[in-house]
Amino acid sequence: MAILPFLFLFLFLLLLHTPPSAFASNYLIGLGSYDITGPAADVNMMGYANAQQTASGVHFRLRARAFIVAEPKGNRLVYVNLDACMASQIVTIKLIERLKARYGDLYTEQNVAISGIHTHAGPGGYLQYVVYIVTSFGFVRESFDALVDGIEQSIVLAHQNLRPGSISVNTGELLDAGVNRSPSGYLNNPASERAKYKYNVDKEMTLIKFVDDEFGPIGSFNWFATHGTSMSRTNSLISGDNKGAAARFMEDWFDKRGLASNVQFASSNSATIDRIPRRMSSLVDEVSDESAVLLEAASSFKSTQGRNLTGNLSVSKRVRKGQTGGGRPQFVAAFCQTNCGDVSPNVLGAFCTDTGLPCDFNHSTCNGKNELCYGRGPGYPDEFESTRIIGERQFKKATELFGKAREQLKGKVDYRHEFVDFSNLEVALGNEVVKTCPAAMGFAFAAGTTDGPGAFDFRQGDDQGNAFWRLVRNFLKAPGQEQVNCQKPKPVLLDTGEMKQPYDWAPAILPVQMMRVGQLVILNVPGEFTTMAGRRLRDAVRAALTSGGNKEFNSNVHIVISGLTNTYSQYVTTFEEYEVQRYEGASTLYGPHTLSAYIQEFKKLATALVRGQTVEARPQPPDLLDKQIELLPPVVLDSAPLGRNFGDMKTDVPANSTFRRGEMVSVAFYSACPRNDLMTEGTFVLVELLEKKMWVSAYDDDDFCLRFKWSRPGRLSPESYATVEWRIPEGADAGVYRISHFGAAKGLLGSIRHFSGSSSAFVVL
Repeated sequence: MAILPFLFLFLFLLLLHTPPSAFASNYLIGLGSYDITGPAADVNMMGYANAQQTASGVHFRLRARAFIVAEPKGNRLVYVNLDACMASQIVTIKLIERLKARYGDLYTEQNVAISGIHTHAGPGGYLQYVVYIVTSFGFVRESFDALVDGIEQSIVLAHQNLRPGSISVNTGELLDAGVNRSPSGYLNNPASERAKYKYNVDKEMTLIKFVDDEFGPIGSFNWFATHGTSMSRTNSLISGDNKGAAARFMEDWFDKRGLASNVQFASSNSATIDRIPRRMSSLVDEVSDESAVLLEAASSFKSTQGRNLTGNLSVSKRVRKGQTGGGRPQFVAAFCQTNCGDVSPNVLGAFCTDTGLPCDFNHSTCNGKNELCYGRGPGYPDEFESTRIIGERQFKKATELFGKAREQLKGKVDYRHEFVDFSNLEVALGNEVVKTCPAAMGFAFAAGTTDGPGAFDFRQGDDQGNAFWRLVRNFLKAPGQEQVNCQKPKPVLLDTGEMKQPYDWAPAILPVQMMRVGQLVILNVPGEFTTMAGRRLRDAVRAALTSGGNKEFNSNVHIVISGLTNTYSQYVTTFEEYEVQRYEGASTLYGPHTLSAYIQEFKKLATALVRGQTVEARPQPPDLLDKQIELLPPVVLDSAPLGRNFGDMKTDVPANSTFRRGEMVSVAFYSACPRNDLMTEGTFVLVELLEKKMWVSAYDDDDFCLRFKWSRPGRLSPESYATVEWRIPEGADAGVYRISHFGAAKGLLGSIRHFSGSSSAFVVL
């Protein structure tokens, strides 16, 4: 991580010396964070719909981050941000059931929001509709359970941490973290409307800072629009992409400046670790940098043989405490998604892989083919570097806004929620009444985007379709004439809203939700709004909140769109963008008037919120959990080669190795399938530093610099390997290090055996 400019350090020190009492409390606030990392092997990743993209390791872990805001004797609300591609309706349904069992009617679908950051590098199979789980071989219970368990625990921690405090808000422009990937679609919006805005994507970040009355700052959440596609469709490591990286950077930044106590995990130099260590972010004292002394110390620590682990491995032992030292709540930083529909983090633009020339402007093709057109991130051709750069840009802007946040939120905590059937909703447009349509995806959907191109002869901007793919489509379901007319000018490729076998292919009933904390209003939408669609929605809600001389909201109201929240229903474009039928328009499920339907329903919620009225109850979405089909084979057996143990070294560091900062250390272990134990709140790998004859944890698989890669020698082989790559950070201490691996192996009768192993020691100078 690059060293922050002096300005950021100065602002932080100023914040550090601001007494907590300077912030007057007007709410109860609580924050929580918990591990939601799903299976790191065999499971298809959610986002690119690429059947070949299956997980095989960890870039860094995924988390659920929650905040609760409550009036001391009034309303409360819960907002959860997930390092996941999107929220899921069935996850939301089951989470609410758990919360009701635990807390009664305190937390319900009315006042709980669950939002995804839109990383395309997380395990899939956790949504309940067929079209979203085809490439994952159906429903994946391991992915689903990891999410529901982790979200629940993040809320439990936030609830337990509820204390008097205050919330401040700040906004600012971030110019270099997103570009419009469908500029020709944006240009179809009226010129007079486009003239009101300086950019063709939203550049504003809105941040809220939580300040505990006793402990001072304890966290922040922000909303900024850019896709979670810095990691490409060929990546196989679980990753929170740029927003997950930004969150990790900010939490580490805060901790390392002494506002939270760090706990260290250490073991005797002569003893083997006898339990699976759980994440410990720790700073250690410097070791002598005299190379001869360090090499002599390192030479006495050879690699260990793989050993079975003992001790209590129950779930209760794995829980990461929600408190740090002295009762201080764990600092939580969340980077939330907003109207990112047409916003790409690949800011260098889209180029043809064969010629290096820019792609066709209107269709994003290269000589008529979409497969060759790819967006380039700022670290091109290194996607990990692009992820770091876009994450760091968001992180730096967030720290700036965090340090300068002075406008306090004051006023009511309130919310409105309704379920709406978008498959046949009447929408009033002036004197005309139009309707939405059952869900359907157009031909241009299959073309993909410059972040992840599709295949075959599909292309963006196709408003005609072709005869061959119509024949293929008709084997599944031919759309009726009413659907064809309703969806025009979209040519229907998949009539998902009318496909019901073996169960629903797409959602019809969607949650629409509005939350208020003082002058902050959060619009929770179950999809990806494009830039202009989001602007129109915010403007409409602002007008509804301030109409009729209402003084409760004025010009300083902050309205943010929380995208991919509570469930997922793909894209929402403007009417004009829909006409162009680029990828986003082809993926707008409910026809050309989808945005108008959202605006109509949110205006109703805004009016009800201002007037203190309730919202009419409507039909609930279906619970399809019992109908899910699971085709992913289980782990049957793990084995190590003859004469080898799980955890033994396959490839060690060379003897008497010395590395410098910025270099890569790579080792490999004989391992087992990571699906046997997700290591929740734990780690598969650990970099340890020798300090006073003790091994102290320094980095684990939740750190950006450490990569855990898992592989088999053959597709059906019971043997597997774990390769660990550590890019030594510039800020790493000089000293003696080793790399350890932890895992779990499955025996013939289904028994699980935990193991560990460590590399030989080496020197970092």
